[in-house]
Amino acid sequence: MGLTLNHFSIRTLDIDATRDFYERVLGLSVGPRPPFDFPGYWMYRGDHADYVNAVVHIIGMDRNDAAGLRKYLGDRDESSLRGSGAVDHVAFFATGLADMLAHLRTQGIEPRQRTVPALGLHQLFLEDPSGVVVELNYPASEQATQSA
Repeated sequence: MGLTLNHFSIRTLDIDATRDFYERVLGLSVGPRPPFDFPGYWMYRGDHADYVNAVVHIIGMDRNDAAGLRKYLGDRDESSLRGSGAVDHVAFFATGLADMLAHLRTQGIEPRQRTVPALGLHQLFLEDPSGVVVELNYPASEQATQSA
């Protein structure tokens, strides 16, 4: 059985701040989304013509009309919407470490950085507006270039 990660979803009370984070910080873009009975955005990395590129699904909780969301995905208590819950973090492979670090500085974001020599990875950890930890994995060789 072959499995690949399709997307991750974030249920939030502030869909606009969450959309803004994934656009502004990670460079994803809003693309097509089915006409669900609840608010949200699908954030794409790449061509909007292929829904496989919708790697982040933002699910808006409407306090005044939660019926559509409750019917489709089930009910969730608002207090459970902070952080990642049982999921520790979500991760992306990336390239362009120097550019991302410069970009994060302009956004006022100071990521936690770690290098995993055994895997050849340099990692950045940051949080979205809902407290979901996002890990960006770069080739460790890009970090070595920064240190030289």
